[in-house]
Amino acid sequence: MDLNKRKASQIQGLYAITDPLLITDKLLFSSIESAILGGAKIIQYRNKLATEATQYEQALQLSKLCQQHQVSFIINDDPTLAKAVNADGVHLGQDDKKIADARKILGEQAIIGVSCYNQISNAQHAIEQGADYIAFGRFFPSNTKPHTIQADLQLLEQARQQLSIPIVAIGGITLDNASKVIKKGADAIAVIHSLFHDTQEIYNTAKAYQAHFKKI
Repeated sequence: MDLNKRKASQIQGLYAITDPLLITDKLLFSSIESAILGGAKIIQYRNKLATEATQYEQALQLSKLCQQHQVSFIINDDPTLAKAVNADGVHLGQDDKKIADARKILGEQAIIGVSCYNQISNAQHAIEQGADYIAFGRFFPSNTKPHTIQADLQLLEQARQQLSIPIVAIGGITLDNASKVIKKGADAIAVIHSLFHDTQEIYNTAKAYQAHFKKI
């Protein structure tokens, strides 16, 4: 399998993103393990509230867990941390310099994802700069980022026709609307609140999300 195909194969299915406001430090590892066992294919570590030492400790634990289960592990917005814990890659906001800097730090093997909100032109530019996947959204009202730019579902259809790399849909995705974004062209669905708000149901919720991909 060539490098681009290998990277693309790693961004498929349920994409779980950590949130320190939903998951306490004590429950972080067990919550992510439940998500993985339920079928999550990608884990993104995002914790802007923790100290650098705590971020490193948590990310290292999660990196080992993801390797054990052969699940992709992505760090939010910190390529240096991603390299330190041997993560599969990094997810960035829209910034050309960040993409170039991340590639320099992480190398060609790493996966670099970029948020493009509701702009295909920005996605095309990010691909030219070396992005390996694009995230669009929010598509629905979001508990995590209620004021983020709204994207239309038709954007996914356009992106599917015009872009050659994996597309991640994010923002307000629930079990009730997940099939809509998948049918429109999303390769992966990024979920935070709906997956982690009830720690007793993470496994079952992840399983239900992943089942949507089998139906399409």
